[in-house]
Formats: sequence, structure tokens, C-alpha cells
Amino acid sequence: MTQHYSRLVTGAATAATLVAGLLIIAKLFAWFYTGSASMLASLTDSLLDISASLINLMAIRYALVPADEEHRFGHGKAESLAGLAQSAFISGSAVFLVINGISRLLHAEQVSRPEAGIWVMVFSLVLTGALIAFQQYVIHRTQSLAIKADQLHYRGDILLNLAVLLAIVLSWYGWHWADGLFAVLIGGHILYGALKIGYDSAQMLLDRRLPDEEQKRIMERCLAVKGVQGLHDLRTRRSGRTRFIQLHLELDDHLPLVCAHGIAERAERELRQLFPDADIIIHMDPVSVVTFEARLESE
Repeated sequence: MTQHYSRLVTGAATAATLVAGLLIIAKLFAWFYTGSASMLASLTDSLLDISASLINLMAIRYALVPADEEHRFGHGKAESLAGLAQSAFISGSAVFLVINGISRLLHAEQVSRPEAGIWVMVFSLVLTGALIAFQQYVIHRTQSLAIKADQLHYRGDILLNLAVLLAIVLSWYGWHWADGLFAVLIGGHILYGALKIGYDSAQMLLDRRLPDEEQKRIMERCLAVKGVQGLHDLRTRRSGRTRFIQLHLELDDHLPLVCAHGIAERAERELRQLFPDADIIIHMDPVSVVTFEARLESE
């Protein structure tokens, strides 16, 4: 499972870096021939994309390093740090697009040799679409936050490339203001997505609990184990691919230790069916002690 995760996320990060490199070459060619301001903005966005993708690739490789003596919980939070870094890169790119778009609105200019820009944008759309499809497959299989953040670049690029393509076509027909307008709109959209990625990354670094749906499934699986009479003090968090789960099972007072241990083992197996890579700690409590403590708290 770990090797499969490593292969998928590393492959997705490498593919994103290669695609960003190809797009930079293509857009540089198109900007040279068209002089389009929106094309220059798109080129700058791709330069930021490749920087973020390289950071992402290095962070993922580090996050996959197994736990050691100095990092007993592993290195998974490197993915969240990569998410924060990418959020900053994307935000900077979005602000640049907005500023450049406003400038273009105030000083509209005709795009020269629009055919070159159109062909490059079509190429960019096809290549970016293929990358997004591959990233979506990896996200579905791994739930990697770093790949989610990286995919945001290229989802934004799809909209950006469409906007640049439309702006070039409209400019060809004399609507020169379209170049700046679409740059402003797309810049705002990318900025919103970047801030959301930054928020999610910060929450993971702060050990936010797992989503409500996952918490509910954990409780249902444990309570369905024969012999479990209750559950309390469920604590969860996530670091990279690893989910950390801690909980207390409420068991019959008179169970032999070996039987109580067996029930806890069955509960752990149930949880591992849900989350194979989870780090699980289960504590066993006599149900009468839990009831007594609850009664004291209520008084």
C-alpha cells in the first residue's frame, strides 16, 4: 500500500513538473510572436507553476521517508508545508494577473499574429486537461493534499487558457478590452482557490480532526464489534497519508485481560479495513468506571 501511494503521488508530481516545463516553452514562443499581455500573464503563471511543482515534488519525496528516531510520527506534514508554499505561489500569481488585467483594460492594445497564440492555447488546453485527469485519479486513490494543491494550478490554468484564447479571438475582431477583463476574472478565481488550499494545509498542520463522515465510520465499526459496550475520547488527526486514531473502548468489568485484548484487536482490524495506513491506539476501560465518572461530572 505504501509503495503504491509513493508511486502514484511521485508520478503525479513529476508529470506536473514536466507539463509545466513544456507549457513555459510553448507560451514563451507565443508571447514572442503575439505580444499579448494576457499571454505574458499566462507565461508568468506557468513559471510560478513549475516552481510550485518542484517544491511539491521535493516535499512529497521527503514526506514519504519512513519514521526515524527524531521523527517518530513520520514526515507526512511536509505535504502540508508544501500546500502552504503553493498557496503563497498561487496567490502571488493571481494578484499579478489581476494587476496585469487592470493595466490591459486601461491601455488596450491589438494582439499581433493571433494565430500563433490560438494554436499554443489549444495545445496548452489539451496537455493540461490530460494532466488534470491523471491528477484526479491519483487524488481519488491517495487523498494527497499536496497533489490537490498542485491540481489547483492546472484547473486554474484551464480557465486561464480558455480566457486567453477567447481574449485573443475577441482582440482579433477588435474587442481589445477582453484581454484585460478575462485576466482580472480568472485572477480572482485562482486567488479564492489558493486561500482555500492554504486554509486546509494550515488546519492539517494544527492537527484538525478527521472529517465528520470518517469519524462516524470509525465509531460505527468499533461499536459493531461483539463485546464493545461503548466508546469515548475519540481523537483523530492526519499527517500526509497517515491517519492517527486514538480511542477508549468500554468493556464488561469482569472480562479477563486476554479477552479484552482480543476485542481491542478485532476493533483495530475493523479500522484497518477502513484505513490501511492508520496509526491506531486503543485503550480499554471497564464500563462501570466510565459510568461512575460520567455521573460525577453530571453532578
